[in-house]
Amino acid sequence: MFQIKKEHMICPLANFEEIFQTEDGAVYQCSRKNCYWLDFQGSTTAFKVRDFFAFKKRVDAVDLEMMLSNSARSFDFEIIMPFRTDSIFILSAQDILKLKEVLSGAKFMIELNSEIKACLQSKALLAI
Repeated sequence: MFQIKKEHMICPLANFEEIFQTEDGAVYQCSRKNCYWLDFQGSTTAFKVRDFFAFKKRVDAVDLEMMLSNSARSFDFEIIMPFRTDSIFILSAQDILKLKEVLSGAKFMIELNSEIKACLQSKALLAI
């Protein structure tokens, strides 16, 4: 299980809830700062909600087929610098697949939670 270390936290008094986790990484939600934390490759990165989804979109846009089929050294790694963070991700094709799994799982769980809340709210309104 991943643990976000206090020295890496921007919001040390926050209540973190795990959104999604694999063997390779995890995404947590910070209730105090309304942000998501990505724990991947031994480092943690905080994202505002909008920036998290923009980062996922950027990772999804990486052309893995081109990386794997091109023998030039410049295609061995993808460098991604998320907006409004200090992090730089230097990712191999395998790392990108692992990161996509973590981000896709987190997005699914976030959307599922939103749908459940919407259903519960509509049932509560019908009960009134």
